[in-house]
Amino acid sequence: MKPTTGEKIFYLINYIILAGFALTCLLPFVHIAAVSLSERGAVESGHVSLWPIGLQVSAYKFFFVATPALKALKNSLLITVAGVAISMLGTILAAYPLSRSYLAGKRYLVLAMVFTMLFSGGVIPTYLVVKSLSLIDSYWSIWLTGFISTYNMLLMRSYFENIPHEVEEAARIDGCGDTMLLWRIILPLSLPMLATLALFYGVHYWNAFMSVLMYINKTDLQNLTVIVQAVLQKSDVVSTATTDPMEQQLVMNEMIKAVGVVVMVVPMLLVYPFLQKYFVKGVMLGSVKG
Repeated sequence: MKPTTGEKIFYLINYIILAGFALTCLLPFVHIAAVSLSERGAVESGHVSLWPIGLQVSAYKFFFVATPALKALKNSLLITVAGVAISMLGTILAAYPLSRSYLAGKRYLVLAMVFTMLFSGGVIPTYLVVKSLSLIDSYWSIWLTGFISTYNMLLMRSYFENIPHEVEEAARIDGCGDTMLLWRIILPLSLPMLATLALFYGVHYWNAFMSVLMYINKTDLQNLTVIVQAVLQKSDVVSTATTDPMEQQLVMNEMIKAVGVVVMVVPMLLVYPFLQKYFVKGVMLGSVKG
C-alpha cells in the first residue's frame, strides 16, 4: 500500500533523528582515528577534525613496540575465541533440554535460572570461590565466571521451541535420538540465533575488564582492554615508554591514547558485518516465545 503524505513525513523525521543519533556515535570515533593517523604538529595545534593531517602510522608502531599491546592482543583473541566456543557449548546444552516439553521439572529449572538474573553471590564470594579453585592467573577464571548468560540461554531456548514439532517428529521416525536431533536438525536450523549469541559472547569476552583485573595478576596474561586502560591512565605515556628523542618528536600522548581506543574497537567492527544479516532475525525469532 502506498504511504500517505503524513506517513512519508513521519518516516523522514525518523530517519533524520536516527541519522543524528548515528552521527553522535560515529563522529567521535572518526575524530579519534584521525588523531591516531595524523602528524604530531597537526595534533598539537588542534587542526585535526575528521580527517588525518600528514598521514602517518608512527603512533601505531610506537604503541605496539613500546607497550605490551601485541602480546595483550593475542591474549584477547585467545580469551574471546575460546570463551565464545565454551559459552556457546554450555548455552546450547542448557537451552536444548529446557526447550523439550517432556523434560520433568522444566518450569522450576527455568525459574531457578531466571533467579540468577536478579540475584548473585557478589564480587567477593565469587573471587573467594575462584581463588579456592586455584584459578587465579588462569583464563578459566574468566571463562567459568562468564560460562552461561541466562538471557542468552533463554533466547536460544525460545528459538528451539519455535522450530516446528513436525521436523522433530520426522527426525524421530528416521531414528534420530536427542543427540543426533540436536546436531543434525536443530543446530543447522538455528544458524541466525547461533551467530547472534556468538556475537553477544564475543563482545563480552573481548571487552572483559573487571574479571581480568581481579583474576589475572601477571602482565603477560592480561588482555588488550586492561593494557589500553593502563595506557589511557598514564599522564605521560611517551616519556615513560621510551627515551629516544626522535620517537618523542614523532608521537605524543594523545596520539598513543587514540591508537589504543582504535585498536580496541576496530576488531569488533570488522566482525559485525559478517554476522549482521543474522543479528536482527536471530533476536526477533528468539524472543517471540518466552
